Amino acid sequence: MASKYGFAAQLKELRFLFCQTGEQSAAVRTFLTRSYPTMKKHNPHTPIMIREASGIEPKVYARFEFGKEKIIPLKGLDDKGIENKITELVKTPI
Repeated sequence: MASKYGFAAQLKELRFLFCQTGEQSAAVRTFLTRSYPTMKKHNPHTPIMIREASGIEPKVYARFEFGKEKIIPLKGLDDKGIENKITELVKTPI
């Protein structure tokens, strides 16, 4: 798992937005519970923000150098699908 979450040098921030109780965000909550400690351990200087808002569809934002940003919707993905999307996102610079 360590190599999956070794972030690209250009990544400046990773931000998760999801509903704290909604069923559509259940996989995101599971993913973060399982993976956040590993991501933070291997990327201690990159902020990983977790934002909860009632009724919101789950998304992840990646902010790169020069203010560039990628947004990936996580609705309908299972835990493994989220892991694949996040791995792809943090490895691919904009």
